[in-house]
Amino acid sequence: MEPPQTRYTRSGDVHIAYQVLGDGPLDLVYVPGLMHHVELAWENPWHASFLRQLSSLGRLILFDKRGTGMSDRVAGFPTLEARMDDIRAVLDDVESAHAVLIGIYDGGALGALFAATYPERTSALVLAHALPRFVRSPELPWLETRAEYERRGEEIVRHWGDPDWFADKWFGPLFPSMTRDQLRAWARYFRLSISPGSAAAYWKANVDLDVCDVLPLIRVPTLVMSRTQVERSDIRTARYLAEQIPGARLVELPGSDHGLSWGNTEPVFAELEIFFAEVAEGKQWEVERERVLATVLFTDIANATIRAIELGDRAWSELLEKHHDAVRSQLGHFQGKEMDTAGDGFFATFDGPARAISSACAIRESVSELGLEVRAGLHTGECELIDGKVGGIAVHIGARIAALAEPGEVLVSSTVRDLVAGSGIVFDDRGEHRLKGISEGWHLFRVSCSPGST
Repeated sequence: MEPPQTRYTRSGDVHIAYQVLGDGPLDLVYVPGLMHHVELAWENPWHASFLRQLSSLGRLILFDKRGTGMSDRVAGFPTLEARMDDIRAVLDDVESAHAVLIGIYDGGALGALFAATYPERTSALVLAHALPRFVRSPELPWLETRAEYERRGEEIVRHWGDPDWFADKWFGPLFPSMTRDQLRAWARYFRLSISPGSAAAYWKANVDLDVCDVLPLIRVPTLVMSRTQVERSDIRTARYLAEQIPGARLVELPGSDHGLSWGNTEPVFAELEIFFAEVAEGKQWEVERERVLATVLFTDIANATIRAIELGDRAWSELLEKHHDAVRSQLGHFQGKEMDTAGDGFFATFDGPARAISSACAIRESVSELGLEVRAGLHTGECELIDGKVGGIAVHIGARIAALAEPGEVLVSSTVRDLVAGSGIVFDDRGEHRLKGISEGWHLFRVSCSPGST
């Protein structure tokens, strides 16, 4: 059987390669890990067989994330935010209103963030051998240390041209059911899917990636799957994911092969068929579409009262109008939504934290040309949608952070910092703070460099 045709859609300035095959009541988006190549995938018989069987359960949508496979190569390592844009671009191009996301390994973090941010586009979420972060934390003490993770990344890049090393040292332990020829073929597939420079950038960016705070905000049906005896994949990570995601179902499968398409796939498809049937029939879950993950931005003019007294009512009113025009221009440029304006302050929301930071920095630079300084505070969290407006604790946290910012400062929560790994945004630590009216302490960071603001 011939492989499906490769098509392209644009996500911003980047061409994203994708394929569509199968039919059924659900659209299924396969969100791969680091490596993927929509055309080479069909050269591996066992993987091609898995994809065809998956397409029997619904309309399967395969795509290469930017920087990999048949999609455009890009400088550095794209953020999760940019890759969410890629998924939306593909869904729009195939006229899919909503789909099940199947996140494999690090594709799970992308799928989780997408489901929390765009619940209206997400029918359900499947996480297979997925990780919410890559290095050890108090919540996940069984993960590699930062130093161990970085050393392994350096070793992989150093042996990039050695298929035997890949077969013996990396893929062999992960896929014990593969033959020697299959391991070498998979190593070739990996090397042709991504360049060594991109792989190095990937490893560097993911060391700071963390979507743990996002997990409790996922409001779509979720299935967490993992085999129990996979080397370098502790089953406790799958259990953690299922505990953190409201209503998630955990399936622990026997076996020692990483991923879903190797080893005994019969129990994998048995669970997927049950889960997809329930999702298609709308059983068991009541998805809260009125709650979404968003980044909130608050800005106000520093020393506004003093400036207003100095200038007088008329001159201050004219300056304030120019300030508002500058802020709205930057909000529009970075896809922000103005929620409210009170006096000299703005409240806006974004569907991505990197865009929100870039917008805040651009606002700061724009109004400085007017002789003004602004304070800005950002937080990413769950927001309630009420008659086109947003509310909830995340909004209050964002406002409190803005109140702590110094003139000319863009201040963000640790959640925002964790979600923009790979963006090139540089932060300075501002330490732990108690926010007025918020019981828990928050670690805050000052934005010292935002490449996207220019």
